[in-house]
Amino acid sequence: MSDEYGHRKAGKENPEDSSHGHEVAAVQSEPIPDPGMPAHEPRPTDVDAHLEKRAERQVAAMYGLATLLTLAFCVAYFAVGKDRTIFGLDALHVTLGATMGLALLLVGAGTIHWAKKLMVDHEIIEYRHPAASPVEDQEESLAAFAAGAEESGFGRRTLVRNSLLGALAVLGLPAVVLLRDLGPLPKDAKEHTVWRKGVRVVNDVTGTPIKPSDVEIGQLVNAEPALFFEHENEQGETVPAEYEGTALLNAKATSAVILVRMAPDDITPLPSRENWGVNGILCYSKICTHVGCPISLWEQQTHHLLCPCHQSTFDLGNNGKVLFGPAARALPQLPLGVDGDGYLIAMSDFDEPVGPSYWERG
Repeated sequence: MSDEYGHRKAGKENPEDSSHGHEVAAVQSEPIPDPGMPAHEPRPTDVDAHLEKRAERQVAAMYGLATLLTLAFCVAYFAVGKDRTIFGLDALHVTLGATMGLALLLVGAGTIHWAKKLMVDHEIIEYRHPAASPVEDQEESLAAFAAGAEESGFGRRTLVRNSLLGALAVLGLPAVVLLRDLGPLPKDAKEHTVWRKGVRVVNDVTGTPIKPSDVEIGQLVNAEPALFFEHENEQGETVPAEYEGTALLNAKATSAVILVRMAPDDITPLPSRENWGVNGILCYSKICTHVGCPISLWEQQTHHLLCPCHQSTFDLGNNGKVLFGPAARALPQLPLGVDGDGYLIAMSDFDEPVGPSYWERG
């Protein structure tokens, strides 16, 4: 046995054994006549035309309902208020998840139902062959694929086919709709914030108004407009917060600022900004002009502000000029003043858009 194996391995096969080897290979390639499987039973839809039509309508109904749910997803995205709740949960997220989840479920369930009830149900045998199939086998495979397509009824069952294609076609709409959440379009970007003349600059946590004497040289203070908190106006009247919920979050995203104080001799203002500070206190947007990350990494000695996301570095002693990194614009500066009670206030809104840069922003 070992000698025979050695001769064959060396390419010295005995001619007398060659025919025997082919016989063994032929026997091994033939399927077992009766592997013990039960006799094949036809499905009800194979023998009853009424049941076949009913199954076809069921599949089409699943695809049709999936189409309606996908369209409902798109409508809900715009129609359901972002502040509404249902059973204590965010109504928009619940609606979007339910409509899209059910749409995908129905497409899958309809396809499974189609395969189990309507596609041709018979057993096939596939012989094993080398990885590189001969041309004859390739042609046979293509013919089998064509036969399978015919047997599935994809070509002649137009109701099922068209309803499936319709359901799959509208599945692309949510992807297009959700692209809107990537951010505002360039022409839709907010060019203004809630800052206006007379709005007090307050601590971003407590809402406490800030006086120039409260800020030490070298200190950085994270701040926001008083409009976000219940506050007193110049007449001493208590005024409720002007923003809440989603509107508050949107306003905070563009109106957050930082206050820094440095020695007046360390500041080199532009000619138009000579009166924008108060006793060396300057106010800049907290939003990086690269991709909008919040900034507050302050280097007291160099007067540099570093963005933690991509290391854009701004010189706050020189009008927020970019010193390093991918940011394309200087950090917007807010002009400051002092009201009658001695608190820091904004003298106007930013004179340029805050936030990330794009090709239409200088």
